[in-house]
Amino acid sequence: MKNYMLKKSKSTLKLILFFCCITGTSFSVKAQSDSIVLKDLQWDKDAPAGTIELTIPSEDSRLAGFIYTANGVQKHPTLLLLHGYPGNERNLDLGQVVRAHGWNIIYFDYRGSWGSEGQYSFKNCVQDVVNVVAFCKKYSDSLRIDTSNIALFGHSLGGWVCLKALAEIPGIKKGFAISAANFYQQFKNISTEQLKAFAARPNNPYSYFVLNTPVEQIYKQIIDDLSYFNLDNDEALSGKQYIMIDENNKNKELAESLRKKNHNYFEYEVWKTDHGFTNKRISLINKVLSFLDK
Repeated sequence: MKNYMLKKSKSTLKLILFFCCITGTSFSVKAQSDSIVLKDLQWDKDAPAGTIELTIPSEDSRLAGFIYTANGVQKHPTLLLLHGYPGNERNLDLGQVVRAHGWNIIYFDYRGSWGSEGQYSFKNCVQDVVNVVAFCKKYSDSLRIDTSNIALFGHSLGGWVCLKALAEIPGIKKGFAISAANFYQQFKNISTEQLKAFAARPNNPYSYFVLNTPVEQIYKQIIDDLSYFNLDNDEALSGKQYIMIDENNKNKELAESLRKKNHNYFEYEVWKTDHGFTNKRISLINKVLSFLDK
């Protein structure tokens, strides 16, 4: 009887272990998309990770910014975080994890926003990225930046800036845009009179942080040069690697056109989330890490 019970117990244990393995496998697959394991950094004794405040020249102005430096004396790949309009979401949670993954992170405020000098405009935002990349090349030794591996990540307005700058800077190969603004689609049928009414709305939420540039002037630039704001016109994107993720299908038509032209790497997805990706932070971080590792 004892032998029978012992054999039965062993069989039951094997069965439990078998199901645990199956269950564990399913959890591990799920974990790839909506969980992440973090641990404290073990500092490199010669070149520990840290934060350095930056003042970055852009045309005749100075941009306020900083760099999260990665561990180690070697030069590191570097990700530029491009904020939206006005830029309350900075995606620094993503930046910290990517830094722990061995990348430098550079965050900066565009000209005319959040204390950076100069005139604010959407075109200037793109030129600011060009100038920040030039800054990275100039100080690649002191900041330990591998200038052959600089990538862009942009949110909202920053998503549009990301794609425009990706097309304009030959040495940048990768871009990741979430909720990218589609100015061409939004303004192609708007008259000057409608624009004035839009800009004159009481308590316009887009006026309080750009004191040196009226809202009407900011958006009039789009109407005056619609072709520039149409991402579908940027043929250089066909040779780049980039991902677009939205919280709705507003960019579906644009994405399909870009996909047909791309001969390198392109993904487009719509996630069930809000504009700030509030409920998808871990999924977003994992997606970015996977893309940067490609």
